[in-house]
Amino acid sequence: MQDFIATRALSRGRLTDSTKEFSQAQLNFRLHENALTIGEMVIHVAGVEVSFASQLLGAELSPAEQKLKSAATDGAVNDLPFPYTESEITPEFVQECLTIADNWITKLYDQGDAVRTKELQSALGPIITGEGAFVRLGFHPGYHHGQVYLIATSPNFPAN
Repeated sequence: MQDFIATRALSRGRLTDSTKEFSQAQLNFRLHENALTIGEMVIHVAGVEVSFASQLLGAELSPAEQKLKSAATDGAVNDLPFPYTESEITPEFVQECLTIADNWITKLYDQGDAVRTKELQSALGPIITGEGAFVRLGFHPGYHHGQVYLIATSPNFPAN
């Protein structure tokens, strides 16, 4: 279990660190009409984490957490609108979403191997095991960290 925890800590830490100083304009900059913004991507990552953890733990979500969980799919992997507007996607709100997700992941990792074989639905639709979720929790933030770098280095990215 420690290898999964360490992998996520590195990958998620880099995503979090690379985005925590962005302004609201930078978080909401859209590279093109079919791309997520940096703010949407980070909230999406948090939504996936809440989705995986709550499913594996069999836990109820508050209405706010349920909305965050919907960011795992809505506007990211389906044609529904992203659940948050530009005005809602502030630096403080993005960090709040990451903190909520971190709290859920801490509860999940406290379960250790007990949830390794439990099944859940991934954000892309297939049924996976807890172990598959742990693997995805490790690489998913890194995938989006690369996208953040590309967006933040684009010629039209707003100055702070």
